[in-house]
Amino acid sequence: QVHVVQSGGGSVQAGGSLRLSCTASSDPYCLAWFRQTQGMEREGVGTGEGDGTTTVVNSVKGRFTISRDKANNTLYLQMDSLEPEDTGMYFCAARFAPCPWGEAFIRSAFAFWGQGAQVTVYT
Repeated sequence: QVHVVQSGGGSVQAGGSLRLSCTASSDPYCLAWFRQTQGMEREGVGTGEGDGTTTVVNSVKGRFTISRDKANNTLYLQMDSLEPEDTGMYFCAARFAPCPWGEAFIRSAFAFWGQGAQVTVYT
């Protein structure tokens, strides 16, 4: 069992930046970020393994960066050059197994979830 608590989010003008944080109550093997934009299924954004390895999906690569602070069981999502299409709810997730990728990087692969954070990007 692990509890996941998120912080961050808010509203920003297009082109701006926001950072989200996610702290787990213990040390899960994998932490990940998902988002749910309007009318879309919850989709993976990126992952952070316990060894510090991070990944981001191609759709946000170059704008979003993930980092993991292993000592504090915390995963960060730095979002730069934000676009209105990035507006949505962002969720942190955890699992006690290696991070999935590709077609396996889906909502059902994670058992533990944070409370979500709203990100709004306006023009």
